[in-house]
Amino acid sequence: MKAAGFIKYGKPEKVLEIKEVDFPIPGKGEVLVSIVATAINDYDWSLVRGKPYLYRLFFGLFKPKAQIPGMELAGIVQEVGSDVTKFTVGDAVFGDISAFGFGTFAEYVCIDANALEKKPVALSFDEATAVPHAFCLAIQALHDLGNIKKGQKILINGGGGGVGTFAVQLAKLEGCVVTGVDSGDKLEQMKAIGYDYVVDYKKTNFTKSGETYDLVLDCKTNQYPWSYLRALSPNGKYVTIGGKPGGLIQMLFFGKLLSLFSSKKLQIVSLKPNKDLEDFLELYHQKKIQVLIDGPYLLENTPRLIQYFGEGKHRGKVVIRPGHAE
Repeated sequence: MKAAGFIKYGKPEKVLEIKEVDFPIPGKGEVLVSIVATAINDYDWSLVRGKPYLYRLFFGLFKPKAQIPGMELAGIVQEVGSDVTKFTVGDAVFGDISAFGFGTFAEYVCIDANALEKKPVALSFDEATAVPHAFCLAIQALHDLGNIKKGQKILINGGGGGVGTFAVQLAKLEGCVVTGVDSGDKLEQMKAIGYDYVVDYKKTNFTKSGETYDLVLDCKTNQYPWSYLRALSPNGKYVTIGGKPGGLIQMLFFGKLLSLFSSKKLQIVSLKPNKDLEDFLELYHQKKIQVLIDGPYLLENTPRLIQYFGEGKHRGKVVIRPGHAE
């Protein structure tokens, strides 16, 4: 089968290649899935480059343990292991498989059946693969940690990416006033999906603008923790979905220290994969949420697209089709 694989860390366009690899065989608790669509995430950008270096403790110190990136999929079950009762051959499935492994930048993958959920007919494969990681991060940041309330003033940093485009829709459903921060060429599209105000980060540092917010959702985490305090109202909350390990360690330490003398909060999302997919499906069936897709693109474009993603040029979720028809 074809896959986008690599054997050493480096720039995606230099180390990733489309090649033939061994066909996977499912274990007792696994399913074999033909992948109709997959999507790019921050983990892929970090995994291929082996950066930040601290991640190599998990990815492999000198070379990658997982040689095919990719952690989201939508596809069709082709074979089930002897212990699998959740699915049968022919079922359409989708999910974030990161709790069990990587490998979705390929025509097929074998993965633990618990990593997947059944895909409704109304949800296209391209839409389905774009949902699990980004939507669950957005809802867990806003609801589980942010305790979002009607009418709040909210800012989303990195608002034009996958998490940001879901988060703004969730916030607007709560009647919030939402500001999005991203690069200038994304701002018009961000207004179209629901942002009340948009900020070009190249022109304005939102932490120095003088504006304050009840909740800041950060998809970038590229400033010092104390910088964000300027952008928070007296009881404001800052929630980050991730970033460089060094910055997150600072955030964790400073957040605990801050709680001793301030009503402001700095928090980090610890993602529970696929936990909130039922919430997404309910909103989708009610036509209260839409999926913003960049693509779909062919598998052959994967090295270029991971670089494109890493440079922050994508709009919504970057979707790749390994070659199977729906």
